[in-house]
Amino acid sequence: MGFLRKVAGLSLRDRVRSSVIREELGVEPLLLCIERSQLRCFGHLVRMPPGRLPREVFQARPAGRRPRGRPRTRWRDYISTLAWERLGIPLLELLPPRPDPG
Repeated sequence: MGFLRKVAGLSLRDRVRSSVIREELGVEPLLLCIERSQLRCFGHLVRMPPGRLPREVFQARPAGRRPRGRPRTRWRDYISTLAWERLGIPLLELLPPRPDPG
């Protein structure tokens, strides 16, 4: 962010928010950049052959009990909502379900 401040000709003493500086310079919001990067990574996972380790880890369903309380948001859950909101594609269409062993 220091780079953009220098480009805009501002310092920290000017007390201008980073979001205002990005908006004035026409730089895309950080959240949009992060979401695009995550969707790009997810696209690589979708195109991987079924035997690759990253895809297997993404599709894994750990067994066992979870601690009490609200479940933590997994990357899989976040990326599926992101793909649905941005692209309108449900996760089940992108990755076929894993066959149950046994």
